[in-house]
Amino acid sequence: MRFSVVVPLYNKAPYVAKAIGSILSQTFTDYELVIMDDGSTDDSYENALKVIQGRGNCHIYRQKNAGVSMARNNGVALSQGDYVCFLDADDWWDPAFLEEMNRLIVEFPEAGIYGTNYIIVNETKHKTKVAPVGVEPNFEKGYINYCQVYAKTLAMPLTSISVAIPRPVFDEKEGFPREIKLGEDFLLWIRIALTYKVAFLNKPLAYYNQDVDMANRGVGRLHQPKQHMLWNLDFLSEEEKFNLDFKQLIDNLRAYSLLPYFLSREFHDTAVQELAKVDWNQQPKDLRKQYEKPISVLKCEYKVKRFGSRMKQRWFYLFGKKYCKESGLL
Repeated sequence: MRFSVVVPLYNKAPYVAKAIGSILSQTFTDYELVIMDDGSTDDSYENALKVIQGRGNCHIYRQKNAGVSMARNNGVALSQGDYVCFLDADDWWDPAFLEEMNRLIVEFPEAGIYGTNYIIVNETKHKTKVAPVGVEPNFEKGYINYCQVYAKTLAMPLTSISVAIPRPVFDEKEGFPREIKLGEDFLLWIRIALTYKVAFLNKPLAYYNQDVDMANRGVGRLHQPKQHMLWNLDFLSEEEKFNLDFKQLIDNLRAYSLLPYFLSREFHDTAVQELAKVDWNQQPKDLRKQYEKPISVLKCEYKVKRFGSRMKQRWFYLFGKKYCKESGLL
């Protein structure tokens, strides 16, 4: 069997049928589907079961709630395909995803991970956009320098819904780290990318849905440092000393993503320690100055931006969505 598609499922009852349907609609059919329900408390399991019932290549399992990493890892352990892919239960694929991925594998057999571009769906802003990953505009497909590409725009070139990994590579890297709640996929990708070639197809074939209840997503809230990818990179400290591309990527991620932690009373000190690792000479001047402002001023600016964003979202859900549907924009 060519592909095993693993879907981790936790409380995504309204979305899971669409996700599964996009897998069942694939033009490339040499695959199996493994759904791992991670202790859902809504109708997710029942909704998924209805869609796949009677299909011999589709399987659904249940586990006690253990997090998305364990759901993916256990799903892979129960699968048999030569390559493993993942689709979150609130996202979906283009019908040609597996077919195009298979072509990429045939053309670039030396890679340890394969990825495609993807579309960001945001009905709150009634728009979609192709993820602005940092490949050149005329780049179509081929091997990429993962760290360089990611560092350019900080738009993830590899995501948990747009990759395929050879099973031996996944097993060698021991899958997704169990304790990490934010960036568990990045920690797997970077371990692969620092060892193997990365092949990328600059065609958007997956849809990343940003309009799901944020309570069920890892982004948008503060995590304990032991659960955050940036505080769990000590095993790559030597790599950071001599690999300039990796150093630039990690510094960019620190500088741009640790501001909420820097402003938090609970995590300020640990954020300061992590930000001290950044080579600020390689960061934009405006970003350097941001961290030099009095923290009271910085907190005020941050709160104003967050408030404005929340008001836009609230307006859309109260009025905008209805207007867009009536106007044919959605």
